Amino acid sequence: MKKRVLGVLMTAMMAVGMFAGCGPADTGAPADSATTETTTDSGSTEAASTTSSGDTKRVAVAMPTQSSERWINDGNNMKEKLEALGYEVDLQYAEDDVQAQVSQIENMIAAGADCLVIAAVDSSALVNVEAQAKEAGIPIIAYDRLLMDTDAVSYYATFDNKGVGTAIGKYIEESKDLANTDESYTIEFFMGSPDDNNAVMLYNGLMEVLQPYLDDGTLVCKSGRTSFEDTCILRWSQETAQQNCENYLTGFYADEKLDICATAFDGFAYGCKAALEGAGYKVGEDWPLITGQDAELMATKNIIAGSQTMSIYKDTRLLADKCVTMVQAVLEGAEPEINDTEQYDNGKLVVPSYLCTPVAVDKDNYKEIIVDGGYYTEEQLAN
Repeated sequence: MKKRVLGVLMTAMMAVGMFAGCGPADTGAPADSATTETTTDSGSTEAASTTSSGDTKRVAVAMPTQSSERWINDGNNMKEKLEALGYEVDLQYAEDDVQAQVSQIENMIAAGADCLVIAAVDSSALVNVEAQAKEAGIPIIAYDRLLMDTDAVSYYATFDNKGVGTAIGKYIEESKDLANTDESYTIEFFMGSPDDNNAVMLYNGLMEVLQPYLDDGTLVCKSGRTSFEDTCILRWSQETAQQNCENYLTGFYADEKLDICATAFDGFAYGCKAALEGAGYKVGEDWPLITGQDAELMATKNIIAGSQTMSIYKDTRLLADKCVTMVQAVLEGAEPEINDTEQYDNGKLVVPSYLCTPVAVDKDNYKEIIVDGGYYTEEQLAN
């Protein structure tokens, strides 16, 4: 916390009751309320995010891109919750431009941010600007993408990324009954960006499930591209996924059908869908099993229509809630709730993290999980 913030808090300390777990955020005190300290029946202290001097704390949120629906939702959810607590929020998107994000964060520091929340385009390019933030006394929270090779990051809010890969792998395993079948299935892999640590963890979780079936021939990857290095797709590009799939279909599947597209992202699933349609595959006939991640609106519609088999549902409302509690804790001098202190080694330190749980959704359970959970309405899915 910066010295000027500490000085204000020492003269007029307040706390907003933090909520536990990945649940809905408390709206807190109105943004224009003066600083007074109150204690709840349980003895916990509640506080507004303004001081008696009227100094509103500023939270700067750096998001990678608006090209993916999930990042738009993440940014909007977090901004809404932070503003409801009385914080001033500077939300910016870099549109997957590394230098643009560096410039944005530099400007956020210069503008006097009290806390930085960063979902990196390329965390390796942010080391210097993160050092500037640390020098300025600005705490950093990594959001759903681990910030690598820096000691400036305080906490990490994310989903269980290895668990995402495990869930995708288990879905494939169970759908094709790989443990019991005498058949073999062809499979190709479309993994995430090499500059995103989450992509590596997802791949590791996926392969812990599927590698034994590749080893015994139950799964056959005709392209031979099974390593992370051979299957990763820079910047999570849908266009590259489509091109890769087109190349696989042309080069290896002219005389045999592709049974499984193991993709790490809904955008990749869209790319594979386009490639398969171009190659003459038809839903309900020879359409392969296609996985995904994020349960975007379009992906959920595709699941209903049968052109995507499943996705990993990550309720960004819950992740935003958890990140907001971290921001509150950091700015109020408290300790946020953490449930992992082992997995996320960024090369400089093991970053204390909170992991939300991913859920696999398909045609059988999307209504119960997504619609009944209020994430999308039936009307949205019908349009």
